[in-house]
Amino acid sequence: MSQQPMSFRTRKWVKPQDLNPNGTLFGGSLLRWIDEEAAVYVIDQLGNTRVVTKYMSEINFVSSAREGDIIEMGISATHFGRTSITLRCEVRNVITHKSILTIDKIVFVNMGAGDIPLPHGRTLSISEEAPAVPDTA
Repeated sequence: MSQQPMSFRTRKWVKPQDLNPNGTLFGGSLLRWIDEEAAVYVIDQLGNTRVVTKYMSEINFVSSAREGDIIEMGISATHFGRTSITLRCEVRNVITHKSILTIDKIVFVNMGAGDIPLPHGRTLSISEEAPAVPDTA
């Protein structure tokens, strides 16, 4: 399957409550936002609200975001398994487009009743099934 274009859908404004003692965006806040963004993306792709995060690969913090910055989170599907979907993620500054964070692999599992992995039946790439949301930046 070919690599999907990165879809930047959600933007966040970095506020004082999001900062660590160094005055930069707290990594835990950013990871919470990414997990939520990725879950919403997967729910949209699989049509099931019962999905769980199974795995995140190495998280590469490339640069910092500071109070007042606007960041955007990009997600793309890289693989569809029988019950899973694998994504990659990039977070960047909206104004400068400077990368803030990358994650090469986030795996979600589609769940059914009784918390048992459920085959989702998806085998085609997203771009073959529906037009991707264009990157407006």
